Amino acid sequence: MKVTRWTLLWLLVVAVLVAIEVLILTGVLSVGNLITFFYLFVAGLVVIAVLAIVGAVFLGMYVSHRILSAQEFTPFEQEMVRMHQEVRELRSRIEAIAEKLGMPETPRDRSP
Repeated sequence: MKVTRWTLLWLLVVAVLVAIEVLILTGVLSVGNLITFFYLFVAGLVVIAVLAIVGAVFLGMYVSHRILSAQEFTPFEQEMVRMHQEVRELRSRIEAIAEKLGMPETPRDRSP
């Protein structure tokens, strides 16, 4: 599977957020400054929201594909099947008429 630039970018963003969280939990990074903490919190929320939306879109595509693939033919496909059957019936009628007229050969059987 090919990893795109966007995938690498999001992996980098998530890795940075995880690293910041680990540094906060270990006490290396102090969150005493309220403004810094607020910006980190908002950045984390934005990343989580974007990843949640992307995941929901892919999950929706997967579920809708599974639901639609389990159904019968669409109305368009049903009409195409009916039309194919009608063409077969017309071809057999034309061949029967050609035999009655003494022309057993159909145009598609003739070579140019």
